[in-house]
Amino acid sequence: MRWRGGRASSNVEDRRGMGRGGLAVGGGLGTLVLVLLAAFCGVDPRQFLEQVPTDAGPGAQTQRRTNPEEDEQAQFVRVVLGGTEDTWNGIFREQGGQYREPTLVLFTDQVQSACGRAGASVGPFYCPGDEKVYIDLAFYRELRTRFRAPGDFAQAYVIAHEVGHHVQHLLGTMDRVHAAQQRLRGGEANQLSVRLELQADCYAGVWANAAERQGVVEPGDVEEALNAASAIGDDRLQREGQGHVVPDSFTHGTSAQRARWFRTGLESGDVRRCDTFNTRSL
Repeated sequence: MRWRGGRASSNVEDRRGMGRGGLAVGGGLGTLVLVLLAAFCGVDPRQFLEQVPTDAGPGAQTQRRTNPEEDEQAQFVRVVLGGTEDTWNGIFREQGGQYREPTLVLFTDQVQSACGRAGASVGPFYCPGDEKVYIDLAFYRELRTRFRAPGDFAQAYVIAHEVGHHVQHLLGTMDRVHAAQQRLRGGEANQLSVRLELQADCYAGVWANAAERQGVVEPGDVEEALNAASAIGDDRLQREGQGHVVPDSFTHGTSAQRARWFRTGLESGDVRRCDTFNTRSL
């Protein structure tokens, strides 16, 4: 991915090294469940953020110096966010609207948002309450090692997906979905969550289409993003974590669905093709 020299966004809030110590999230299945629910959060984060425990007392602030590798990653994030701003500003302008740019927060270990306190184990997430995307850069190591999805374009896809949730928030899609979920139960409510997530994947593909036209995409980049989309499919994560798949509990879509909708946005570059709510076949 040719990102160096690209326009860096100024809408980045760097809270690295300011996380409170003492995060006590258990390992094993408990952590896996958090990852399944929130690795690429779109469903209201308040459903789980406040459930993340901490044993840190008042004044337990920790300071941690960053390193050159992390600083380069932070610059990468700024450039990718800048690219999403350019893409969505243009799309909204073409449709007679105005895009309100989100803020991206870099944090270490855990963070306080308008949706509650979150630990790094929940992965990147978007909070509609403050219109901010949150990410601990350590997640990129998880993406490379745990999810076996390396590459800078895979990392960019993560950001573009969360920005996709911001677009849904601006268009009122998130509010409509959450209101509908209050009237539904179990699998039906989960199905709406799946459609919300797949639309965010498609919106990430729309950004990738613009990046490709601008010469940012290098050979192999698209495959990196498709691999990342597949790596965090509900079926794959459940099979690896518990040995079997429970479709009614899906909240983000299967690996094939996530890859398919990202490719739909990538190949069309048209947000109208991202209507996951009015199609019978996901």
